[in-house]
Amino acid sequence: MSPASKRKQVIGGANSEGLPISLAVRFGDLVFVSGTVAFDDEDRIVSGGIAAETLQTFRNIEKVLASAGCSLADILKVNVVLSDSGDFDQFNAVYKTLFPKNPPARVTMAAQLTIDARIEVDVVAGIGAGA
Repeated sequence: MSPASKRKQVIGGANSEGLPISLAVRFGDLVFVSGTVAFDDEDRIVSGGIAAETLQTFRNIEKVLASAGCSLADILKVNVVLSDSGDFDQFNAVYKTLFPKNPPARVTMAAQLTIDARIEVDVVAGIGAGA
């Protein structure tokens, strides 16, 4: 790996909320996507409960990954925070449709989120890992 490819590359700049975080950071072939929630195109959390929020959250992650040259198939690790542990089964039902074979490593926890959302997810992807 050349020294230039070992440099941190910010992907997406600042988030829509103006918080001091990048949408993602690439380092070599790894892409670290910041915590992502179910914002729609108007920066509102989608309605419809945990299933709808899970799908939208991963759609948003997919967009960030695409800008880094990878896809959901390249995800190596997923960290999930649910605001309500009672959503775990419904979340898993949707998650299984996103990763039907060879799912990434994952941790799921319940905690209070800093935004009025039911789920927040961050991922680590490896460019070309899913190929």
